Amino acid sequence: MSLPKVAIVGRPNVGKSSLLNRLARQRVSIVDPTPGVTRDRVSSIIEIEPPLETPKGTPEKLIELIDTGGYGVYVVEGKRYNEVGADLAQLTPEIENQIKIAREQAALILFVIDSQAGITGLDQTVATILRQEGAADRVLLVANKVDSDEWLAHGLEAAGLGFGEPVCVSAMNGFGSRRLTDAIYEQVGDNENAELDPDADMKIAIVGKRNSGKSTLINALAGEERAIVSEIAGTTRDSFDVRFEIDGRVLIAIDTAGVRKRKSFADDIEYYAYHRMLSAIRRADVVALLIDASVEISQVDKKLAMELQRQFKPTVIVVNKIDQLDQDRITPESYLEYLTEQLRGFSFAPIVFISAINSDGLDELVAMAFNLYQQASHREPTSSINQIIKKILKERGPSSRLGTQAKLYYATQVMTNPPTLALSVNDPKLFVGRYERYLLNRLREELPYSEVPIRLLFTKRKRMDLQEMKETAGRRARSNDPVNNGE
Repeated sequence: MSLPKVAIVGRPNVGKSSLLNRLARQRVSIVDPTPGVTRDRVSSIIEIEPPLETPKGTPEKLIELIDTGGYGVYVVEGKRYNEVGADLAQLTPEIENQIKIAREQAALILFVIDSQAGITGLDQTVATILRQEGAADRVLLVANKVDSDEWLAHGLEAAGLGFGEPVCVSAMNGFGSRRLTDAIYEQVGDNENAELDPDADMKIAIVGKRNSGKSTLINALAGEERAIVSEIAGTTRDSFDVRFEIDGRVLIAIDTAGVRKRKSFADDIEYYAYHRMLSAIRRADVVALLIDASVEISQVDKKLAMELQRQFKPTVIVVNKIDQLDQDRITPESYLEYLTEQLRGFSFAPIVFISAINSDGLDELVAMAFNLYQQASHREPTSSINQIIKKILKERGPSSRLGTQAKLYYATQVMTNPPTLALSVNDPKLFVGRYERYLLNRLREELPYSEVPIRLLFTKRKRMDLQEMKETAGRRARSNDPVNNGE
């Protein structure tokens, strides 16, 4: 049984994103006073506690809470034109379509108004649309920005919209939150048999510069329009998860905002979106670095590649828009050489060619992502690691101007995701730099980590103090004692 959906709708700047964050008890949506921050559907699965007056043992209810864009955001108010003069009103039909999908799928609709601003013409428009769609019986009116009892009278004015008495809340300070969760609990149908979907088999973050096709790829993978696709750069502002199933395996794809040079950020929203993208990378199992084949590799592409290396993230380089390549002039082989030259330090990362708009190459992308996740999750036996590293050192060890011979005392894998090897050596300085890069390349040849980052931790073996020497000598003596050995 799927979870009941609860959609949050309303005009811009009524605090829908703040309400989602308040109910989810975490920052899911970007909150900013600029109208039009939320454009796609952003959702979170949350648990609603039963009202206090219900009998003890009454179960909680699980719901999928969905934030939507503000209705009429670029027509009535806000920044209609972005920093390069693109008319953002072109996004209005797509935003309204996402709102419509959310309304149609919702078991309950939270119609949010701003009690401090009063009822506006756009609020009346949203109310009319809900009635025309026959959704009035699924509407719970929420008067937001009721920061204290003094604002209750203003919030109750929303009853004039014809959806009954509103629930007065403040998403910012939590006033009235319990009344709202009680109302949601009572109006969402029983779902005692509803369970969370099984844990995802893999989380994959889609990252790339603006207009590289991330939202198109998300929609192609999910098989539905979950993200707005537009020629206007920077359409996606937030990071959001899309859960879907392929060949019986559950995946979560994380769509992220398109990146450009940080010095070109137009406002705080881009700054927040950039850090949401970094957060998405951290919580992903695998990252798909989307490259636009129709344009040259940019500094943004290179910076993203460096960030992924810094975070030791398994990465599949996804070359999108191959349908726009001049096949007579550019071959896959020549493009591979070009990528290797431009994205230095990422020569081990696998490359997949796709056309997201035509859904070409998606099976190969998903298969490669699972392969990388499997590599990064592997744990190699300690004996094997020591044997392989000693073999590499014997073939070619690090050189020292002072003639110091590099010695490996012990090596073991201490972590997976990323594979992390701890090496106890006589002098870590002998191993860093060029030799470390050589050692990493050789380890990829010898260990089952050929296409994922490997983290090496070099530590210098400390000299034992007098007490440790005594304890070690005692252990050795006991191990050689025939009585203790059962002889």
